[in-house]
Amino acid sequence: MHVNDTSQGSSSRPSAEDDAIGRFERLYAEAERGAAEVPWDLAAPHSLLAEWTARVRPDGSGRRAVVVGCGFGRDAEHLTGLGFTTVAFDVSPTAVRAARRRHAGSPVRYEVADLFDPPADWAGGFDLVLESMNVQALPVGLRARATAAVGRLVAPRGMLLVIAAGRRPGDAVDGPPWPLTRAEVESFAAAGLTPGPVEEITAPDGGLRWRAEFHRS
Repeated sequence: MHVNDTSQGSSSRPSAEDDAIGRFERLYAEAERGAAEVPWDLAAPHSLLAEWTARVRPDGSGRRAVVVGCGFGRDAEHLTGLGFTTVAFDVSPTAVRAARRRHAGSPVRYEVADLFDPPADWAGGFDLVLESMNVQALPVGLRARATAAVGRLVAPRGMLLVIAAGRRPGDAVDGPPWPLTRAEVESFAAAGLTPGPVEEITAPDGGLRWRAEFHRS
């Protein structure tokens, strides 16, 4: 989840949201102290993003991108390399500070921000929105709100790219994370977006992954 620093009034948020927020900040803070490892701390952008950009070859010149749940910034840096003016945000202030350190001098704007209450100028403000492996990390009760909030970031004639771990309907889930069914991926269209291709991909570990496009007219 991607929300403001918990010093900014966390008592007004639902407890499930607080738990999700705290879990990520604790992990990043422990990793900074050398007491934990962040499983998604990779030396390259997500493979399904890199494959997609190699195939589609999006031209970011004069266009804005936003990375939801940017972590340490690998995906954001990848999009910036394609010419996008990129904003990247995360729930964890510790993660954002680390991203800024790792990519000192980068043109990416790394921010701590609230997906449920983003800056006003972010609404409909991005030609490319990347949601990669974040919504699945939220309690199921927050998923519809988060899905709608992600969709609201997409500009007219813009697109949303969703990358997620997947599951079949009826599969037992012991999250977090809670992998998404195809129907849950397709629900991103509820934010007034037109669905594009929804790819079902078998990961190297044998697990199911989704990569899906949604477009705003």
